[in-house]
Amino acid sequence: MTVLTRAVVAALRERNYLNVISAPAISHRFSTSAARAPPSPADKFEAADQALLDDSVNAPAVAVEIPNLLRPRVVVYDGVCHLCHAGVKWLIEADKDKKIKFCCLQSEAAQPYMSVCGLEREDVLRRFLFVEGPGLYHQGSSAALRVLSYLPLPYSALSSLMIIPTPLRDAVYDYVAKNRYDWFGKDDDCLVLKETELLERFVDWEELLHRSRSKQL
Repeated sequence: MTVLTRAVVAALRERNYLNVISAPAISHRFSTSAARAPPSPADKFEAADQALLDDSVNAPAVAVEIPNLLRPRVVVYDGVCHLCHAGVKWLIEADKDKKIKFCCLQSEAAQPYMSVCGLEREDVLRRFLFVEGPGLYHQGSSAALRVLSYLPLPYSALSSLMIIPTPLRDAVYDYVAKNRYDWFGKDDDCLVLKETELLERFVDWEELLHRSRSKQL
């Protein structure tokens, strides 16, 4: 079953249906019993992870919609922004347990994450996106604080700033975001291409690696 599933994934990947990285799976399985209620979106999300990455799957079959596979706890950010990239580098260093993953807004892999949240590229350029899980996403200052909550202490304690009213937090966020290019500059392409050692934390690492190699030709 595992070999068959991975073959399906390989075929889908060739058609750009999904971008999957090797990461610890979320352990969850389905029974094929007709008596059980249909799985929820969250169940499908977790079962897909298990079916794709767990070598111990011996059950007959799992009801998984593989093309809809998206990773939880993904930060979609402006990859050409120097300020944003510096923030991502800091998060990668602080996130010792590797709970948070990243995706450049300029990658094709970012589109499914934006689509499931009902957002356009311009929305994420204005306020970065944190997809916490199925049906749960945040933008702007709230996204930043939710990301911090997954970090070890003392950084996670900063998430208590959520008690500050959202309009006030977002006013500060929007002011910095509006001026970030003028203050910190921007690049022509995703800055992580210059630091490929960071790509293991990116859900779009294959796409970015291919782009990086193309630039070297």
